[in-house]
Amino acid sequence: MSEHETLVDRYIDAWNEADPARRRALIAGAWAEDAAYLDPALESRGAEAIDGMIAAVQARFPGCRFRRTGPVDGHHDRIRFPWALAPDEGEPVVSGVDFAVLSPDRRLASVTGFFDA
Repeated sequence: MSEHETLVDRYIDAWNEADPARRRALIAGAWAEDAAYLDPALESRGAEAIDGMIAAVQARFPGCRFRRTGPVDGHHDRIRFPWALAPDEGEPVVSGVDFAVLSPDRRLASVTGFFDA
């Protein structure tokens, strides 16, 4: 597994982690402290805000989990990957592609999400 795949899988794990302490630990490992997130519906900056954003998405979509739906593509300090949010059994509620920029310490400095469906 590549460095980029490992980081993206840790990012997805954070979105799916319901336990606040474990989620904060995953965020700390995957995101730079002053990281930013932006998609058509959400915007957050900093680990505490990102944690709150993830908790709010989990509350809005109970029973759904994020999963990576294709390969991670990356070069230099840029990565992209497709994802979906869906219940364990059933069609995705939403899917899209995220584009990320890595910090010098190879954590996520910023993530920009685009919705496909």
